Amino acid sequence: MKTVAEQMELARRAQEAVAEYTQEQIDEVCLAVGWEAYRDENIARLARMAVEETGFGNVESKILKHKRKVGGVMHDIKGAVSVGLMERDEASGISKYAKPVGVVCAILPATNPTATCGGKAVGILKGRNAVIFKASSRAFQCTAETVRMMRKGLKKVGAPEDLIQILEDSGRDGIAELMKVSDLVVATGSGAVVRAAYSSGTPAYGVGQGNAVAIVAEDADLVEAAEMICASKFFDYATSCSSENAVIAVADVYERFMEEMPAHGCHLVSGADRETLRNHMWKVNAKGKLALNPGVIAKSAQVIADGAGISIPDGTDILLVEGREPIADDKFHDEKISPVLTIYKAADFQDAYRILTELTSRVGRGHSCGIHTWRRDYIDYLGTHMKTSRVTVRQPMSAGNGGHPFNRMPSTATLGCGTWGGNITTENVHWKQFINVTWVNEPVSPWGFMDEEMWGEFWKKHGK
Repeated sequence: MKTVAEQMELARRAQEAVAEYTQEQIDEVCLAVGWEAYRDENIARLARMAVEETGFGNVESKILKHKRKVGGVMHDIKGAVSVGLMERDEASGISKYAKPVGVVCAILPATNPTATCGGKAVGILKGRNAVIFKASSRAFQCTAETVRMMRKGLKKVGAPEDLIQILEDSGRDGIAELMKVSDLVVATGSGAVVRAAYSSGTPAYGVGQGNAVAIVAEDADLVEAAEMICASKFFDYATSCSSENAVIAVADVYERFMEEMPAHGCHLVSGADRETLRNHMWKVNAKGKLALNPGVIAKSAQVIADGAGISIPDGTDILLVEGREPIADDKFHDEKISPVLTIYKAADFQDAYRILTELTSRVGRGHSCGIHTWRRDYIDYLGTHMKTSRVTVRQPMSAGNGGHPFNRMPSTATLGCGTWGGNITTENVHWKQFINVTWVNEPVSPWGFMDEEMWGEFWKKHGK
């Protein structure tokens, strides 16, 4: 087993070897690596390994996730300038030059270990950087296989294979040392992982807690909304932080929306079964705290129902639960990371906004929200008032938030949540976060203003 110092030395040598690559050369590297994490035979193997090793999600969804995430990153970087002169503004005299950040420590989640690894590698390499991945302890083998495949791609184009590595000393001290000696940390995972990254002393990008919530307004296409929400919730058994955790339907359409949901694989859990399900989903852990039962995370609806001891119809994909108020007193408001969906009834849009803000302020502050509507005033209201990094309109959120062909969000599995969620950025963390930019400024005609021009109207209103 190599030490962190040994792996870092290999990474620095590899990064220095590509630091002067041309745009054409580094783009070829990205194509080679991206292909290994995109080709059908490879991702079928990785998807099976990930499900078998972690017990999270399903193979079909993970294959599609590779296509979406890796393919999306490849689309985003095609033609993008990440070497040398990026732009030049003659009027301002400003030129911008792209430079590598160096060696990146990338921490991966167990819920999405292989597609995140592939997509991150391509985005990081685009900036002529090296990366050392820290795999989840329960996803080491499938992540290591992803890295092995991508290193094969590097070798094919004559690039240093040590541009991509997996941390071998994955104990607590090894992880802490890697974060400390890297040039940048990008952490995709639990709140504890992100806090550790921010506490490492190294510049870091992290993510906030997911708890995506969607509003269904009175003008929504209910069939389309139900289809999108259910497909999003069912995808990979809700491993994505963007999977809808709750839906708020306004009173005018609530009953019709609820009637539509069974056609898309939903079963309403009510009465005594609701309490039984609740007691199965949240249990007192070893620390004496009521916490989400690991046995339900990213499991199928049938597995969850069997574990709870409740009966559901054959073919059920999603367990639907009606939310109760006060929201704080009903545990189903919490993040569930499973195909269990809470639905709330709101009097109107403003009431839906009230419920939305309370849900996300308790869990998922700053992450995202969605709305199924054509009303520009509703969309603008959320964009203006909601403390969120993303408002996803008439889309399945697990696909739309992280970038998809049907929108122009940057493709990523790392979603910043801004200061609301304890993060440094609200952006989708993508290749542009993995370059340094040098601003070259040249003299131009000086600007100036007269005091009267600047403060005249202010003086008239308030005096000098």
